[in-house]
Amino acid sequence: MYNYGRTIKFMDKIASFQVNHNKLKKGIYISREDMGIITYDLRMKMPNTNDLLSNSAIHTIEHLFASYVRNSLYKNNIIYFGPMGCRTGMYFIVRDLQHKNAIELIKQSILFILNFEGEIPGCSSVECGNYKEHSLEQAKREAKMYYDEIKDWTVQKLDYTFSA
Repeated sequence: MYNYGRTIKFMDKIASFQVNHNKLKKGIYISREDMGIITYDLRMKMPNTNDLLSNSAIHTIEHLFASYVRNSLYKNNIIYFGPMGCRTGMYFIVRDLQHKNAIELIKQSILFILNFEGEIPGCSSVECGNYKEHSLEQAKREAKMYYDEIKDWTVQKLDYTFSA
C-alpha cells in the first residue's frame, strides 16, 4: 500500500540506511545479496565529512570502471556500476561472482583508471548525456587514494562490521 506525499510509519528501513555512516570507513563492503546478485559498496570517501567526490571525477570513474569490467573475463557477470547519490562512493552489482574474484576485479579496475591515458570511452555528445563533465586528472587522484585503502582488502573485510 502506498501513501504518496505522507509519512508511512510501517515502511521497513532499507539495509543501507541501517549502516552507521558516522562510523563507516573507506573500503569495499557487501551492501546486499539477493539470489546470486551481490551489490558491493565501494566506499571511496568517509561519509559526512564534506570530502566528497566531484561530479567530474565520478563521471570519469564511472565510464572507465564500467568499460573495464564489461570487457573483462567476468563481463557476463556484471549488472551495474554507478555512483551513490551522496557522492562518497559507487555501487558495483554483479551476479554469480565469488567475492574474491569481485575484489580482484575492483582492484584491477582501479589500477586501470590510475594508468589510463587517452580519450575517455563513451565521451562524446552521441554517447553520453553530459560528455563535457569529465576529469581524468580528478579520477586518477581519487583512484590513487582509494587503491591505497583497498590494495590489501580481503573477503573477511567485506562485512560492514569490519568498518565499525
